[in-house]
Amino acid sequence: MGHRYKRTDRWSDILITVGTGGGHPGTKVGLMGDLLDADSVRSAVAVLDGWEGGTDAIVRTVGLRSFPAAIAVVDRVAKVAEEMDHHPDIDIRWRTLTFRCVTHSAGGVTTRDIALANRIDRILADAS
Repeated sequence: MGHRYKRTDRWSDILITVGTGGGHPGTKVGLMGDLLDADSVRSAVAVLDGWEGGTDAIVRTVGLRSFPAAIAVVDRVAKVAEEMDHHPDIDIRWRTLTFRCVTHSAGGVTTRDIALANRIDRILADAS
């Protein structure tokens, strides 16, 4: 039984439902640190922009127009990460950024990583 995801305007409003079968709506699950199975990660990544990965981590690499633009994005992501108390691994290579989301304490991808990826997507959309 996997999670289904729908992108929304706020990270806290990501709709996470557990399928109940027969096409009926599922039950909303809280945004705790639920470790996701492979199907759930695949479903989540499908609605995110440019993310890939599996149960061990989800990753997005993006090129920005300049080094200062890339650092500005990192600064905005840092503020969101502090707000969420959940921090991505960030690799900076000139104007190319790679974000890696994984809940190390849970040993894989959780709902918190999906929520953070959603926020990173919106920051990147604003930066382009």
